[in-house]
Amino acid sequence: MLAAAVLAGALALAGCGGGATGTTGTTGELRLTAVEDAYVNADRPDQNYGEADVLRVDGSPAARTYLRFDLRNVGGRPRTARLRILVTSDSDQGFLISRAGEGWSEAGVTFANAPAASGTLSIPSGAVTAGVRTDVDVTRLVEGAGVLSLELTAPGPTNVALASREGGAPAELLLDFRSPPPPPARGGEASLVAVGDIGDCDSSEDEAVARLVARSPGTLATLGDTVYESGSPQQFADCYAPAWERFRARTRPATGNHDYETDGARGYFDYFGAAAGAPDRGYYSYDLGAWHVVVLNSNCSGVGGCQAGSPQERWLAADLAAHPARCTLAYWHHPRFSSGKHGDFEQMQDVWQTLYDAGADLVLNGHDHDYERFAPQTPTGDADPARGIVEFVVGTGGKGLTDIGDPRPNSAIRDDQTFGVLRLRLHPSGYDWRFVPIPGGSFRDSGSAVCH
Repeated sequence: MLAAAVLAGALALAGCGGGATGTTGTTGELRLTAVEDAYVNADRPDQNYGEADVLRVDGSPAARTYLRFDLRNVGGRPRTARLRILVTSDSDQGFLISRAGEGWSEAGVTFANAPAASGTLSIPSGAVTAGVRTDVDVTRLVEGAGVLSLELTAPGPTNVALASREGGAPAELLLDFRSPPPPPARGGEASLVAVGDIGDCDSSEDEAVARLVARSPGTLATLGDTVYESGSPQQFADCYAPAWERFRARTRPATGNHDYETDGARGYFDYFGAAAGAPDRGYYSYDLGAWHVVVLNSNCSGVGGCQAGSPQERWLAADLAAHPARCTLAYWHHPRFSSGKHGDFEQMQDVWQTLYDAGADLVLNGHDHDYERFAPQTPTGDADPARGIVEFVVGTGGKGLTDIGDPRPNSAIRDDQTFGVLRLRLHPSGYDWRFVPIPGGSFRDSGSAVCH
């Protein structure tokens, strides 16, 4: 009854219909609804659930959901493909999506005769929330025109309920055929300017830093604690937007602990919108020149944890596997290593391990209001010139600076007296860095390195 109530409420809000034909909008996106759906249950291996109002995915006893989409009239391969499905029960683990064989029908499939998943690629949805339509990037599962069958399974002892066609809210496949953006100039080179701990109505240094950003081309990576003290909508309007609004179109933000002092970081997510990722996650990735860039959420309690096996860590592993770039950069708010006031943030060690195992090159953080660069190191802080990750702490965006204590092992350079930004020039096989101070600041740091 709970799932049915959630489904009814969500349908009333969304105004969903159940058609099975695609529609094309002015954005170049083709929207297809599932032409068949069903689930199977190990407890009743000969039972067919093709007319069920709710689809199910479970680990114990095993339950699997099957979806079919008709792409036979679709011309060519889409640039991106997203599965959108209405969730009717919460789950910290969500579900896994794989291609399935074609030997099934909505009216006849059972656990006993269901097809096996095709191939080994399984895409995790991450945590899901009742009453919310969940989007999962399934581009790698879509090979072009034809019939596409998907199998949804459980990554562990989880139980997820999903809306069905018979329930009036069929799953959708959103195919984007828009032309990709033109590649960056100069053979894949790109610029990134990074800084965290920024907006403060009681300070003018954030305005001076903003003037540096205005003279710094490229994408702006904000490293959390976007506006003080609590990241409220009013503080975004009064203490961040006056100096920084002009950069919003080129900002790819990360969220910090002060942003979460407003419930659910609502001010942060409302201000940045889709650029900040899904509000229940706050982690996402993008490509910049030849580099793959991952933005993570180090407010671990708000996203189901950061430990190995957490939704975020599993998403990270899948994202890195899907984007095996020569050069990879990640950023989030709380630094794994820091000589500053707050020190090491050990909750991000498993995430660092996942990045290290994938050969990532750079990590950028804020949180401590200072600048620090670490030599390449392992997830446990051992020097590793060959495979280690270089970390920059750039909490110099405008909020008052704090003292640095005794240097941590592998700390190469640090400063607690200077506001400024880190400029990165990203080449296809390496990078240049330069810390640029606001006028009057004398500290500088610069250099170059090659990717792993």
